[in-house]
Amino acid sequence: MEEKKSGRTWYEADNISEVPSPALLVYPDRIESNIRKMIEITGDVKRLRPHVKTHKMPEVIRLQVRHGINKFKCSTIAEAEMCAKNGAVDILLALQPVGPTIDRFFSLKQNFPDVKFSCITDSESIIRQLAEKAVRNGSETYLWLDINNGMNRTGIAPDDNAASLFELIHRLPMLKAAGLHVYDGHIRDKDFSVRKKKSDDAFDAVYRLAEKLRIKTNHTIEIVAGGSPTFRVHALRDGVDCSPGTVLLWDYGYSSGLPDMEFMNAAVLMTRIVSKPAEGLIALDLGHKSVASEMPHPRIVFMGIDEYTVSNHSEEHLVIKFAGSEKMNVGDVLYGIPWHICPTVDRHDFVTIVTNKHATGRWEVEARKRMITI
Repeated sequence: MEEKKSGRTWYEADNISEVPSPALLVYPDRIESNIRKMIEITGDVKRLRPHVKTHKMPEVIRLQVRHGINKFKCSTIAEAEMCAKNGAVDILLALQPVGPTIDRFFSLKQNFPDVKFSCITDSESIIRQLAEKAVRNGSETYLWLDINNGMNRTGIAPDDNAASLFELIHRLPMLKAAGLHVYDGHIRDKDFSVRKKKSDDAFDAVYRLAEKLRIKTNHTIEIVAGGSPTFRVHALRDGVDCSPGTVLLWDYGYSSGLPDMEFMNAAVLMTRIVSKPAEGLIALDLGHKSVASEMPHPRIVFMGIDEYTVSNHSEEHLVIKFAGSEKMNVGDVLYGIPWHICPTVDRHDFVTIVTNKHATGRWEVEARKRMITI
């Protein structure tokens, strides 16, 4: 881990006494370094469609736009609206709209007519509902067929049924078949060669489907694929756009599990000791409400502390046990890298910006809201 090997304290703010805890600290210079690394890996900024679910912040969208990235992927209408307000020109909603979300999707299109909105789908009934709404609104609508190539979360297998659904999109009035959307987040082996082989093997059927559709439609079939774990793999493919998200902020889970991914940690949790309830124990104000808690510990890896164990984790408190606790006092500050940054960000209304080791202000996590205006 960079933070322990180098011995540097890049994450510390010299005015941390002014920052209430718990706090999520974000480092814009490191985010920009990660943006440059994304572009370097793909070799062409036009092949990037980064996912915004990790950060949910307008400023991070604008940083990417300044580097020439204008296509984005999102999971919610709020995230799509945030992108549209901050310079995105092409936005893919990577969650099939159902129920009232269909109307909200078309409201986005109406409110931002200069932005190209699209969404994924894997259901004939939803495709027909979208077509009906598109005709009623006089709004040409782009759909990506969501392909399941092994994750078994959403999508349809890349077979004849998928080809039929794609052709249905192609035929229905006011619909445009944008291409294939493929997410293989289940492939995250530590060894890059193993990860690549698994991704390549799973992708063969996608290529075959794309070629079949190309022959039938006489059009090149666009593909957007992967997330952060298989980003380097898909970047090697011709004609495939990449949609990493976590790489922008990075976290301990991926930095320890994907050693070939040379991204910088750009988000750190700051917490304070609020009690020393017993010998060897310190209680921190870093409960479930401040750090992603959907996985077993370690949910955060603290810098400057070795060989500690978690004694208790509840809504407002994290109690840890370690040998050097007697040297620490109530009110002392600890910094740590969260294991999973995406849901950690979602627990905070705003982040504190640290530039040149100084806390300089706040960015709102705007799209953690279920609804902004639409």
